[in-house]
Amino acid sequence: MEHLTELTLEEAAARANQDAWMHIKEDFRKMRWTVIFCMLSVLVLTLPTAYLLVGSFRAHKPGLDQVAEERAPNALKQQAATTYTVFTDEKPRAHLTVKKQDSQSAERNQFPVLQWEDKRGLAFTKNNLNYTNKSLVIPEAGDYFIYAQVTFRGPIPDPSNTASVTQIITKVTDSYPEPTQLLTGTKTLCENTENQWVQHIYLGAVFHMLEGDRLMVNVSDIRLVDYTKEHKTFFGAFLL
Repeated sequence: MEHLTELTLEEAAARANQDAWMHIKEDFRKMRWTVIFCMLSVLVLTLPTAYLLVGSFRAHKPGLDQVAEERAPNALKQQAATTYTVFTDEKPRAHLTVKKQDSQSAERNQFPVLQWEDKRGLAFTKNNLNYTNKSLVIPEAGDYFIYAQVTFRGPIPDPSNTASVTQIITKVTDSYPEPTQLLTGTKTLCENTENQWVQHIYLGAVFHMLEGDRLMVNVSDIRLVDYTKEHKTFFGAFLL
């Protein structure tokens, strides 16, 4: 009986240990599923947030394709600007400034022709639009903007006589025997300061010119032209 009781106690202890281990395995299994469920829940909650963050990032930072698309127009604009600059630099143009005039008489019922400075100071001639024999010579056909300003000055004239000054931009062409008046301006003399008068006449417009046409400026009285400052009296043209 003592032996039988001892076996029963040992068996009971083994069974108790087995039951305890089974409970531990069951608890571990439950804990594992709980952890897996929590991880899945966190993943499910994280996906929408990640999607929103990626969308916001794309909206604020352009991708490589968009950067390339933005760079392409800028490159084209830069190339176009460079091409335009080169193209305009090759066009004929000239700006002449006043110089002291030699007294001269009118020729063929025309007013005296002004002489100009074409190299010094602000004056220049470029791309074959040359100055020769008091004239700008057109190197190629096209539409040109032609302009001139003449400043006249002198003492107050006799009040009994109404006096005025006139400026004319004239074109001479081989296909027409007589000079053509392109632009004309006339102003009446008026007192300025210290018994002196000053008048400015500016003329400018677009004309179609042919190769070989010559441009010049005529004035009614060459002795009254102010040649003291190059910005007061000037003459020029450029191809559009």
